[in-house]
Amino acid sequence: MKSSLQFLFVLLMLPAACSLAAQTPVPGKFVDTTEKAGVAFAGVASHTSRKYLLETMGSGVAAFDYDNDGLLDIFFVNGAPLSDPTPKGTTPQKASPKDWNRLYRQQKDGTFVDVTEKAGLAGVGYGMGVAVGDYDNDGFEDLYVTAYGGNRLYHNNGNGTFTDVTESSGTAGDTRPGQSWSTSAAWVDLDNDGRLDLVVLRYVQWDFEDVWCGENRPGYRQYCHPDIFPAIAPLVYHNDGNGHFTEVAQKVGLGNPGKGLGLAIADFDRDGKIDLAVANDSMPEFLFRNKGDGTFEEVGLSAEVAVDSDGRTYAGMGIDFEDFDNDGLPDLVITNLANQKYALYRNNGDGSFTYDSYMSGIARMTLLHSGWGIHFLDYDNDGLKDLLIAQGHDLDTVELNFPQLRYKEPMLLARNMG
Repeated sequence: MKSSLQFLFVLLMLPAACSLAAQTPVPGKFVDTTEKAGVAFAGVASHTSRKYLLETMGSGVAAFDYDNDGLLDIFFVNGAPLSDPTPKGTTPQKASPKDWNRLYRQQKDGTFVDVTEKAGLAGVGYGMGVAVGDYDNDGFEDLYVTAYGGNRLYHNNGNGTFTDVTESSGTAGDTRPGQSWSTSAAWVDLDNDGRLDLVVLRYVQWDFEDVWCGENRPGYRQYCHPDIFPAIAPLVYHNDGNGHFTEVAQKVGLGNPGKGLGLAIADFDRDGKIDLAVANDSMPEFLFRNKGDGTFEEVGLSAEVAVDSDGRTYAGMGIDFEDFDNDGLPDLVITNLANQKYALYRNNGDGSFTYDSYMSGIARMTLLHSGWGIHFLDYDNDGLKDLLIAQGHDLDTVELNFPQLRYKEPMLLARNMG
C-alpha cells in the first residue's frame, strides 16, 4: 500500500462458504495481463524515519473513455518524494517523470499506450484520489485530482489534451498548511439543475510536524493514530454553469467535520434524490440524506450505519453503495482494519439498515484483513453482485506485534452466493 507497487490485475479466489459449494468449481479465471497490455505504472509513496501519516496512504485510479472512441482508458494518480525530515508547511512536489500521474490510452488491440505528456496530465503534488465527470456538458469527461497540498481540475479539450483550469474554476481546495489533505471526491448534481457539482472529502487537519507517538518495539517508531489529529469538513463546490464553482458545504448541510477517506452516492430511500455516504476513519460514519430542497441532513446514527453492531467506531476507508441482494434498495459496505471486520449494511427499506457482516459471512472472511478500495461487481455474470477489495495494513510494522496479520496482502474477491 505504501511502497511502490506494480499495478496488477490479480485476484484472490476465496473458497466457498459451505462444503457442498466447496466441491463445486468456482467460476472465473483471471490472468495477469499487466505487462502484455503495456501498463507500466509504479506508484510512488515515500517512507521516512519520522513516520509521517501521509506515508500510510496509496493513490486512486480511474477507468474512463477520455477520447470517446468507445474504449476505456486508465488514469493513475501518483504520490511524490518526501525528504527526511520534511519541513512543516511543505507541499510535496513531483521531482521527475517517475512521480507523474499517468494516463494510458487503450488501443483497438487491447493494449495501452502512455499518453500522459501529450494529454498534459503529469500533475503536481502528492496525489490522492480522482473523480471523473463532464462538468460543462460538452460530451467529454473531465478530471478532478485530489492531493495533499492542493487539488487540480483538468478540462477535457476534446482533442486528446486537457487544460488545468483549477484557478479559474475556484476548485483548488484549501491550500493552507494543515487544511489541505483532500482524499476522495465525486461529481454529483446536488440540486438537480442539470450541472454536476463536486464533493471533496478531507482527511484530518495535519501538517509535517515531527509528532512522536511511541514505538512498537525499541527502534521501530510507529505512525500516529488519526485520533490525535482534528477532524475537518469536506469541500462542496456548486457548479455555477460558467466554468466557475462556489464552495457551499456549510450552506447545503454537508459541512460536518469528519475524517473522510471514502465517498459513495446512491438514492438509499428511493425518493428520487441522490444521497451521500462517507467512510470516516475511527469516528462515526456519515450518511447524508437529500432533503430535496438543495440541502442535506446527516442521518448516520438514526439509519444505523454510523457504527458496527456493537456500537463501536472503526477505521472506515473504502466504501460502495449498491444493491447486493437484488431487492431494489442500495446497500452499504465499508472496509476497515484487521480485527474490526468489514461492515456490510443491508437496506431495510424504511430509512434504516441492518448490520449484516455476520450473517453474510463478510465478518468471518475479513476479520484478519485490512481493506481499502472496495467495489460491488458481478464478476461471474450470475446476476448477483460480488465484492472486490484492495487490501493491506496501514502499519508497516504490524507483524511485530500481531504475527497473525500482514502488512502486504493480496486482493480479496468475495463471491455472492445469493
